[in-house]
Amino acid sequence: MEAIENFIGTVNGLVWGPPMLVMILGVGLFLSLGLKLMPILKLGAGFRLMWKGRSASGAESDGEIPPFQALMTALSATVGTGNIAGVATAVFLGGPGALFWMWLTALVGMATKYSEAVLAVRFREVDERGAHVGGPMYYIRNGLGKKWAWLGVVFAIFAAIAGFGIGNTVQANSVADVLQANFNMPTWLTGVILMVLVGMVLIGGIRRIGHVASALVPLMAISYVLVGLVALAINADQIPAAFGLVFTHAFSPVAAEGGFAGAAVWAAIRFGVARGIFSNEAGLGSAPIAHAAAQTKNPVTQGMVAMLGTFIDTIIVCSITGLVIITSGAWISGETGAALTSLAFESGLPGFGNYVVAIALAIFAFTTILGWSFYGERCVEFLFGVKAIVPYRVLWILAIPVGATINLGFIWLVADTLNAMMALPNLIALLLLSPVVFKLTREHFEKEKALGVRG
Repeated sequence: MEAIENFIGTVNGLVWGPPMLVMILGVGLFLSLGLKLMPILKLGAGFRLMWKGRSASGAESDGEIPPFQALMTALSATVGTGNIAGVATAVFLGGPGALFWMWLTALVGMATKYSEAVLAVRFREVDERGAHVGGPMYYIRNGLGKKWAWLGVVFAIFAAIAGFGIGNTVQANSVADVLQANFNMPTWLTGVILMVLVGMVLIGGIRRIGHVASALVPLMAISYVLVGLVALAINADQIPAAFGLVFTHAFSPVAAEGGFAGAAVWAAIRFGVARGIFSNEAGLGSAPIAHAAAQTKNPVTQGMVAMLGTFIDTIIVCSITGLVIITSGAWISGETGAALTSLAFESGLPGFGNYVVAIALAIFAFTTILGWSFYGERCVEFLFGVKAIVPYRVLWILAIPVGATINLGFIWLVADTLNAMMALPNLIALLLLSPVVFKLTREHFEKEKALGVRG
């Protein structure tokens, strides 16, 4: 086991080395500039489209679920343990400066997420069941042609396997861990309960996942943010100093203090970007699989809804977690992961702060398991056809109790490594297909402008 762990650790160091971080940020920056910063400038328009997309109009009935539900399904997969345990791990290993690099990853990641969804809707297909299917494997095959089809296969293989890490066992393990610490619930029992609940939802497919996600995701995200704002209000005098630490240590090393071991600038960048990607998944190619099922005929409007996922996940939810940890002073306690976030919330809100984190993490992780099951299904369908969906679902459900009861450190390492392996084929496709994204975007806004002038 130790030899396997060492091998995966070595691979992790390679795939998450400087070239990968430069590529993720570089592709995001390239797309942002190519789009003339549209994702940031049109943020308000994106929120209006999201609100309007709560139900699909008859004229835009292609797809299985309304645009809002597609975003909530994508968010259900992204708002997970990364927002609670992942942010805490980034701050613990990289210092407060890691939060700055998470923000930067999100700002350029909005253009990445937008582009992914535009391509997903533009190049999606209808399968033999009449369902709309799409994502990187389809936009690679249909957008880049047969000579690139192998790259789509590589993505689908890595994503189908990666789902068991990032979207299943990591989530189950985090829930089991936090419920045992706060409510003394045995890990095996958490695993069995999660397995039953997930199984009940998965029977209904994407429509059931969409309904559950559109109910749970807004409720849990808003509740968590509100409680976080209360904790920040209690430590309001520490907020300016917290921002000072974030911006200072993004570019200068942070010395050892209390239980904090100290960190170089490279650690802040590496863990900020890696945990940022783990949390918002911009560049991984996972979210466009959900957006391909949206009831829309316009790739650009769905892209504008999709880019909100990165903003909500990282700029709002992750920022709340990071700032509560830094303002409370808990970041120098020596704790890490969900335990660090629990300690930070508990110090601001004694008596119930840790329970808020435990419940939020459990719900976040539950919806992530649902969202990622759909991603994995679409990948095995691409590889083996619709006949592979039911066996994959069975395997998915059985993996949950296993994940709940095994060592977390090893799972995080595997999940982190597979994330990078997924991202590579997708980032290559985004670069090669960027002219399509720029053209569709330009045509959409020119048409919108012409209609506005005529009106």
